[in-house]
Amino acid sequence: MITIDPSSSVAPFEQVRSQFARQITDRALPVGAKLPTVRALAVELGLAANTVAKAYRELEEAGLIETRGRAGTFVSAAGQQSRIVIQRAARDYASQARALGLSADEALSIVKAALSAT
Repeated sequence: MITIDPSSSVAPFEQVRSQFARQITDRALPVGAKLPTVRALAVELGLAANTVAKAYRELEEAGLIETRGRAGTFVSAAGQQSRIVIQRAARDYASQARALGLSADEALSIVKAALSAT
């Protein structure tokens, strides 16, 4: 499910966060799927529990997962809603780019630059 590359310059918590986010947005992890506990995933990956907890907190702040107390942590339906919002924004952006006469390559390079800046 999640793998950590110890030789990567990307922090371990970010590797966990980004891999879960990608799996959620790609629907490999569907709405309602239960995630491993922080402690279990930390042991499995050989990380400190606080590292995994930080990734989970950021995923929860982004609305991709939700913690239901003792029941555990689950993929949130809000994650699906986020996908719908971003798809709508992408359609609006594409329409505006076409109206301004930008090529697809130009429009994509602008988006890539914006994503890299964050």
